[in-house]
Amino acid sequence: MDAKQIYEKVQERYGSAAKESSGEYAHVVAKAFGYSEEELTTIPKDANLGLSCGNPLALAKLGEGETVIDLGSGAGFDIFLAAKMVGAHGRAIGVDMNKDMLERANRNREAALANNVSFIESAITAIPLPDGSAHCIISNCVVNLVPEQEKQLAFNEMFRLLKPGGRVAISDILTRKDLPKELKENMALYVGCIAGASRIKDYERYLQEAGFQDILIVDSKHDLNVYTDVNKDGSRDFCCGSGKQLSYCKNGSSCCGEDLTGNRLENSAEQYKGFDFNEWAGSFKIYAVK
Repeated sequence: MDAKQIYEKVQERYGSAAKESSGEYAHVVAKAFGYSEEELTTIPKDANLGLSCGNPLALAKLGEGETVIDLGSGAGFDIFLAAKMVGAHGRAIGVDMNKDMLERANRNREAALANNVSFIESAITAIPLPDGSAHCIISNCVVNLVPEQEKQLAFNEMFRLLKPGGRVAISDILTRKDLPKELKENMALYVGCIAGASRIKDYERYLQEAGFQDILIVDSKHDLNVYTDVNKDGSRDFCCGSGKQLSYCKNGSSCCGEDLTGNRLENSAEQYKGFDFNEWAGSFKIYAVK
């Protein structure tokens, strides 16, 4: 799999997501992955795009005055919640490589008058911040999108950016068993957070090799099929983070238009209707300390 091609497709997919209306789909998905109604009503309405697979803030235990960095911050969903936790004397920094997402996030920041929030355009494998910048790093359903050959770089960067004693609190999709070749090479499932997911033992190894200790990886038991069970118009769908994914696929977009080898997959959305994602993968909570 070519990393450049993967990044291009991820950029294309999430650039489209940044232009969508969040709607009821995003609200239902967020609640299914552990966010409370109170949390969802205290952030800008356009920050939640239904891209989560868990709630990393439940693990992060952020305190007043801390600096937190969100890797793959999207429209700002988690970072606006984190900003309230660290308070006016803390800093909440979102990192995302997608210009459309950052544009939406900055509009949300202005609307929320969130003076302790800032956003950086960057891949999460090389972030232009100094060593020891943060007390905590969070991420929500993003590390699985990093190409396999670059995943270790992302964990190394987390370690570099943390202060001594700092922690990572991540929600991510991990695989329970090796995926068949046809699933691993399906671009729809890649940008949908499944095909690029690591095995549990590999995720632990990445953390260890980066230097982390006290590693905890726990299955959150959330139902991944929520992505197919809920849609804005009541129809069924698939692909992490889009209530309009089926319409994109029918129109021939790249999400469902081809696999990682370039083969056309015009009927990918229909092909995986009824597919039980929970058999192959799960939503996991990951915690580790520097």
